[in-house]
Amino acid sequence: MNINLVDYQSQFRVSMDSDWLLEFLKGMVKPVAALAVVLMAVLLSFMQKLGLEKEMIYSIFRAFLQLSVIGFVLQFIFNQENSGWIVLAYLFMVSVAGYTAGQRAKHVPRGKYVAGVSILAGTAVTLFILVVLNVFPFTPRYIIPVAGMMVGNAMTVTGVTMKRLRDDIKIQMNLVETALALGATPRQATLEQVKRALVIALSPMLDNCKTVGLISLPGAMTGLIMGGASPLEAIQLQIVVMNMLIGASTISSIMSTYLCWSAFFTKAYQLETRVFSSD
Repeated sequence: MNINLVDYQSQFRVSMDSDWLLEFLKGMVKPVAALAVVLMAVLLSFMQKLGLEKEMIYSIFRAFLQLSVIGFVLQFIFNQENSGWIVLAYLFMVSVAGYTAGQRAKHVPRGKYVAGVSILAGTAVTLFILVVLNVFPFTPRYIIPVAGMMVGNAMTVTGVTMKRLRDDIKIQMNLVETALALGATPRQATLEQVKRALVIALSPMLDNCKTVGLISLPGAMTGLIMGGASPLEAIQLQIVVMNMLIGASTISSIMSTYLCWSAFFTKAYQLETRVFSSD
């Protein structure tokens, strides 16, 4: 009797696994059909002799593969009750984001480290506040997508801030060195450059907030509505998303400016000319 019960449970698990895989394959019919518009873009690129055909095909194949893999990973994590998986997934996203933002600011010494720490600080503080205020429960289904949105935006803003700050200081080296010679601290000597870098990096996101819902519907809101949620519920979540993106990105970008100074200046409060000598 026990043997039969074990056999039945095993068969049930196999059936559930196969059913889930079958549903996944059926669901991929529409994404595959949507490749028609990519083929159209490839054809237009060929006709215009843009030379982007291989890049388009490679990009969409990579996106297809990455999203499929992450889908299976998230399915696994969502089925676990261990919060350690949340932390692991979050740190992985921060690591990739730090590397990518550091690549954008490749002339900033230890740029990947600066970007990674900045993104970690901004998103961790914002996540902590949201969880404490009970805006989101600390579960994989909520925290991982929310963290992904924050990390992605913080990555873009931080990379732009670091690159712009270094470029502006390079352009205005004479002004900065004059201020330092008159007794200004590195912070005082580069105050205008820091402000400009932060404003340029944060402005696109703020402009997006000003026009959200008027020009286009954001991804989170669109996904909820297409999933059958009420538009009013979707709006409530989107407001939270916009708030958290502004908070995380602002903290991360400001943190990156503080961490950059040790690379831009010597201990004697002089510019590190080797940092600004390369293009």
